[in-house]
Amino acid sequence: MRQGLLMIGGNKVAAQSGETFAVFNPDTQQVFAHVARAGVNDVEQAVASAQKGFKQWSALAPKEREQVLLKAAELIEAQGMERLLDILIDESGSAITKATFEINYTVDLLRTAAGEVRRLYGETFPNDNPNRMSMVMRNPIGVVAVVSPYNAPLSLLTKMAAFPLAAGNAIVIKPSEETPIIALELADILWQAGIPKDAVNVVCGFGEDCGAPLTNHKDVDCIALTGSSQTGIAVGQAAIKRMVRAQLELGGKSAALVLKDMDPVKAAQIVAQGIFTHAGQICMANSRVVVAKEIFEQFCRALKAAAESLIIGELRSPACIYGPLINQKAVDKVDTLVRQAVSEGASLLTGGKVKRGLVYEPTVLVNPSRESGAWREELFGPVACVVSCDDIDQGIELANDSDYGLSASVLTKNIAWAMRAAKEIDAGAVHVGMHSFQSNALAPIGGSKLSGIGRSGGAYSTEEFTELKWISIELSDD
Repeated sequence: MRQGLLMIGGNKVAAQSGETFAVFNPDTQQVFAHVARAGVNDVEQAVASAQKGFKQWSALAPKEREQVLLKAAELIEAQGMERLLDILIDESGSAITKATFEINYTVDLLRTAAGEVRRLYGETFPNDNPNRMSMVMRNPIGVVAVVSPYNAPLSLLTKMAAFPLAAGNAIVIKPSEETPIIALELADILWQAGIPKDAVNVVCGFGEDCGAPLTNHKDVDCIALTGSSQTGIAVGQAAIKRMVRAQLELGGKSAALVLKDMDPVKAAQIVAQGIFTHAGQICMANSRVVVAKEIFEQFCRALKAAAESLIIGELRSPACIYGPLINQKAVDKVDTLVRQAVSEGASLLTGGKVKRGLVYEPTVLVNPSRESGAWREELFGPVACVVSCDDIDQGIELANDSDYGLSASVLTKNIAWAMRAAKEIDAGAVHVGMHSFQSNALAPIGGSKLSGIGRSGGAYSTEEFTELKWISIELSDD
């Protein structure tokens, strides 16, 4: 049985209240760990520690900050791969292929962030007065509250933490209460890599007594959150009241647009990977599929076959595509929305029920109502909603028929159609010839509408987590 302690002020400590909470293995539904449950007083201490850590960390030379991030990547590769792999499988219900990808991506993110340390560029600009000089400096913001999700609890946390640190900020991490152990492991690796321990703090707990006090804290200078749109709206409102910056990567209801020149069997294989990986618990998963009428029937048959051929459930098998949803509440939401869609006229092509425990069958709904929850809400489960379109105009219209705008996929061989769709689909990313969730440490990840505000990744994160300062100098001798 694992025990998780808070990481505050360079020490691993119990919550001041003495309270703990249980973390469950979603595959076995047995207790995986007991973790200290942080409250307001713990948050106060963590923020105070981060303020001290900010002064220490931001004062270091770029080469010293760079070395810490590179060392963290080296520690994962040299010592942490197996340990992190086991935690991801047992705590988040990740299949081994997904967990392996996540760890490798984490290493990539740390090295990319290390490169950003030396890219905190300022600039000069012309002045009409020849005796004056104007320059722009880029400075870290201060203390960043990092609120991370459960679906990719290592790589998403790394992206949210490493780039603020690269810019010279200190952080207080509040991981999802579903997956705190992996966050504690990452923070411990950063400590081992040599970061001033006050610069990285972790408070574990629940929104009302840990998350809200952190994001509302008067000494938190910026908030980075990846999570649901509902949570993001609340955090964004809190941030604007205090006039602090918030970088919000929120939900998605991503569309895959399959045009008539695409091979329907190949398209179905791509779409299946895009929705069924990690049981659809990916904000960029292509949960809405819009298919040209000319190949609609063939595509539906191929997607049904692809769904029914998936190997699910045995997380440590390389053949396993996905395992359980994170908890019973998630299963109930998916099942309810699937049943409602069928009752409102959708055809259930395959799936539509629990396989075992928290494992939900790969499910395909054909022609759900455009007002149904299955079409409009983020299910965060292994459910594809498939509809047909008459032409590319209607296809783009259907792809845009969402309150979200995180990512999209366009499957076609016609470059003119591809570029038109990429330009006109309202999403933060459009991937041609691929499914809708793609990862790149340098890319600007983020979306429009309810999918969030701001971008994260590479130099785009540097923009989010630094402040610009204009400095002008009078050079005349008078």
